[in-house]
Amino acid sequence: MIQTLKNAWKIQDLRRKILFTLLIILLYRVGNAVPVPYINRDALASYFESNQGNILGLYNMMSGGAFSQATIFALSIQPYINASIIIQLLCIAIPALERLSKEGGEEGRKKIASITRYATVGIGLLMGFAYYMLIKNSGYLQVGTESSFWVALVIILTFTSGSALIMWLGEQITEFGIGNGISMILFASIVSRLPRSIIATIENVGRPASDPYHLDWWVAVLMFLGALAIIVLIVYVNDAERRLPVQYAKRVVGRKMYGGQSTYLPMKVNMSGVMPIIFASSIGTLPATIAGLAGASQDSWVNTWFGNNSIPYAIIYFLLIIFFAYFYSTIQFNPIEVSNNLKKNGGYIPGFRPGKPTSEFIQKVLNKVTLFGAIYLGIIAIVPILISHFSNASQLTGLSLGGTSIMIAVGVALETVRALEAQMLMRNYKGFLD
Repeated sequence: MIQTLKNAWKIQDLRRKILFTLLIILLYRVGNAVPVPYINRDALASYFESNQGNILGLYNMMSGGAFSQATIFALSIQPYINASIIIQLLCIAIPALERLSKEGGEEGRKKIASITRYATVGIGLLMGFAYYMLIKNSGYLQVGTESSFWVALVIILTFTSGSALIMWLGEQITEFGIGNGISMILFASIVSRLPRSIIATIENVGRPASDPYHLDWWVAVLMFLGALAIIVLIVYVNDAERRLPVQYAKRVVGRKMYGGQSTYLPMKVNMSGVMPIIFASSIGTLPATIAGLAGASQDSWVNTWFGNNSIPYAIIYFLLIIFFAYFYSTIQFNPIEVSNNLKKNGGYIPGFRPGKPTSEFIQKVLNKVTLFGAIYLGIIAIVPILISHFSNASQLTGLSLGGTSIMIAVGVALETVRALEAQMLMRNYKGFLD
């Protein structure tokens, strides 16, 4: 791998792309340290330390801590992710958008991307307004700053412009750098909190047993081994797929004969990626979020039952992940459409007649594969919750152990390796996977 990096660095074009990607990530990290005016950052950070079991904690994790510090990049890529999900759902519900995405070609994809950008700005305005209302109602404006139209306008527009700038930076990485830009920014946000978490863990292990932030050494070892096991599982399952054999009949077109080939139809075990975990986190933490915004105490029954380290929350979280895994796979993979495409191209699955029998078989296999993928996602998501529940890890400030963050980081790393591997293969060099 080191030799491959040396070979990649010797290629001028590839070296330029790597440096450009690192430069954009550096600009993003600098933006995470630029504060938004009129906000008491210290008081807001203390609020997030005591309210990590809600959806705001998820936003803070995906922003690399910028959300709790109220910087210009506090909203991070959340508006873009939400806009992309909404547009994907609308492409299924609205026939005109579906035709544009499937039959519009390159021009159609550009229009969909343009619509997504406008939706990102709109959602950024809504999220910026909601965040401003939280700051205002909780009294986190700076001392001597009165709530006014000008103050609200500056804060909301700063949050919104920051999310739009992040979207633009991600597009620049995608076009001129290495890998998917939005994924790289999300990866940088998650990895940036890793050193702080490691330092906090070491410090808490060294604290006296009477200290409320003391962490037993066996808990730290268990967390480390659990993280390694999750990483191995993610790498193993990430490329796993169920291959359905497909046979194409021979046909004569003019003076040439086509078909007669044997291939397969790949069905990824985890075709929905990390989206079910994100959806389930947003909905599962909703009661605790509402209770926190309403001023409920940490000892209230809502936080007891729906806190991010409680057993009831883990059960609800697991069931929501399974539900959204099926929901998202249904959106992404249509067995009837796949069966019709096979029939049009003269393909069939051995042992099943083209048409309805084929689509029913594909649907049956899809249900089984999705169930396995959903259980896999559920295990990754709830193992850190169980570790926190049976130890005092949930009380430790700065300690972040989440299956969601690990899965996103590992997934982006594998995706970036493939992108760099493709660049290397184009130049006849041995790559990472050899």
